[in-house]
Amino acid sequence: MTDIHGHYDTMIKMLEKINFTAHDRLICAGDYIDRGPKSFEMLQWIERHGENILLLRGNHDEEFVYYVECMRSFFRRGKLNINNVNQTLSVCRDIKHTVKYFDEYGTVKYLIKEKKAAFWKLSAWAACICKMPYFHEVMVHGRRCIIVHAGYIESLEYLKGVQADDEYESLEDFYLTARNDAYLYGGVEHGMIISGHTPTTAKYGFPFNHGDVFRMYDERTDCIFYDIDCGYAWKTWNSEAKLACLRLEDEKIFYIY
Repeated sequence: MTDIHGHYDTMIKMLEKINFTAHDRLICAGDYIDRGPKSFEMLQWIERHGENILLLRGNHDEEFVYYVECMRSFFRRGKLNINNVNQTLSVCRDIKHTVKYFDEYGTVKYLIKEKKAAFWKLSAWAACICKMPYFHEVMVHGRRCIIVHAGYIESLEYLKGVQADDEYESLEDFYLTARNDAYLYGGVEHGMIISGHTPTTAKYGFPFNHGDVFRMYDERTDCIFYDIDCGYAWKTWNSEAKLACLRLEDEKIFYIY
């Protein structure tokens, strides 16, 4: 499952639909917060998720860590109290005035103002995110199956001499942000890539599929690609959007509409 984006209640409905138990293993491919109404509940869930749940990092989660680190420098320079909610809110507002893309979705401000999360709490959530790996690999029916937020490539050397859509500073950058490049230049031979990041509701995106899971087979590399971000974050504006869950054993897909 991937790209829950603050839709905590819908995630719980999905877990009930798939009858998720302690005998199962759930792998989530990032973007737990922003856009939806319950980023606070998602962050609480991240803190206390069970041992049979593996959380991978998404670009929105990475951005949250960046925001917290920006605030940390203010707290250190000003010798501020990390337990003080008012000082935390003041720092958030000060940075927002000077850094254009800081807290782009208003999640940090919401957590401080509405949920009374002081800087120490923001830091604890950021620490949880920093423990998340960027991808996970497992064997499925003899195939290397890699679950990642946006895309997987063995080396950035593969992008040399090609007209890639974007520039990537590191492999981690590719894992978090690649879109079309993930399908054109990424993947693994005789493998399977399962990702999200680009909603299948996005009409001008490569994996557009009217809000259903996108599946592509690359004969050149014998690689199967899945995009399981079915755009639930945009449900208010797009009736085709849904939350998806892919069962690895038989590639069965579950939806919450």
